[in-house]
Amino acid sequence: MTISSGVFPDHPGASATIALCFLVALLEGFDLQAAGIAATGMATAFSLDKMQMGWVFSAGILGLLPGAFAGGWLADRMGRKRVLISSVALFGLFSLATAFAWDVSTLLIARLLTGLGLGAALPNLIALTSEAAGMRLRGSAVSLMYCGVPLGAAMGAGLGIAGYTASWQLVFQIGGVVPLLILPLLWMYLPESTGFRARSIGSNTANLRSDLLGRSATWLLWLSYFFTLMVVYILINWLPSLLVEQGFSSADASWVMLALQMGAAIGTLTLGVLMERLPAWAIAALVYAGILGALAGLGLAGDVSSMLVAGFVAGFFATGGQGVLYALAPWFYPSRMRATGVGAAVAVGRLGAMSGPLVAGQMLALGTGSAGVLLASAPGIVIAALALFRLVARRPVQLPD
Repeated sequence: MTISSGVFPDHPGASATIALCFLVALLEGFDLQAAGIAATGMATAFSLDKMQMGWVFSAGILGLLPGAFAGGWLADRMGRKRVLISSVALFGLFSLATAFAWDVSTLLIARLLTGLGLGAALPNLIALTSEAAGMRLRGSAVSLMYCGVPLGAAMGAGLGIAGYTASWQLVFQIGGVVPLLILPLLWMYLPESTGFRARSIGSNTANLRSDLLGRSATWLLWLSYFFTLMVVYILINWLPSLLVEQGFSSADASWVMLALQMGAAIGTLTLGVLMERLPAWAIAALVYAGILGALAGLGLAGDVSSMLVAGFVAGFFATGGQGVLYALAPWFYPSRMRATGVGAAVAVGRLGAMSGPLVAGQMLALGTGSAGVLLASAPGIVIAALALFRLVARRPVQLPD
């Protein structure tokens, strides 16, 4: 199926690609939020303390790391479409398996394998979308696609508000069945990227690793990804539990998470559009100043109204800033190594994402409190900001496909 669009007139099939990638991103966001929404129920069902819950959160994130590396590497050799479909099947199957875990070990294994599928999907979503849109609209298209992630997470928060998370298994049942149902849709209607089809599979890959590591942009991207995702995943996984400990009800916590994810969706779209209009250094300054302000707000807010505002701002800049990073990465790699380069950056970011919940769990176990966890995240954000400033000292030249 090929669909042309007035928005992407020079790229037939772009609308279909972006729409289907958005749908997968929506499901990915739902599953990434699922563990945080179901945390209270899981902790009760398996008698988990804070440190053990940190391992449950981090098991899924640990799977994202090899998934992102493998998904990007395989996509540059086998095709983005084929690897994406396999990834969706994997995270759908093991999200469903999470709901039927019978002890802590099977719960951890199910979350690990779910993360493997989720990790492999994202670099392919970014590569397919950026290549479908072309160089001129690449940033906006990737941001449009990626806003599906916070919207999917907002759907998960909506389940918490509606009270459907009383049975924690329901969240994972939904997150598993729906991805499996859309597999035929992806197979029939998702076009392979023109950049991949235009070259011979497996060509020019002998020196891929040295080419990747030899680019200064690679190291700066990795540094920004690591610390930005560390903070984002502390918020996604621990914020509901932190709010309950501060005296807010579970319903209040779900409303704050909904505000965070709605802010994330709006922030991703807004910052993506601004990337086409403002200097990259200005976007970087805006994003990281906003994250620092939001962390302070979340740590110091004392009532539901102020917490809702702080949550919205945190989502706008933290997850929106993550969307900026995802939109930037394809600019620095040609088509022959784009999925590999993006996948490697995503994987390094997942190291930060994996360490965040563990560090937060350890700090809480030591009695630092929620304000201490949030405010202690600030130094990492400063490091990420400095790396991104260095990366975008001048607007990067977008490499041809």
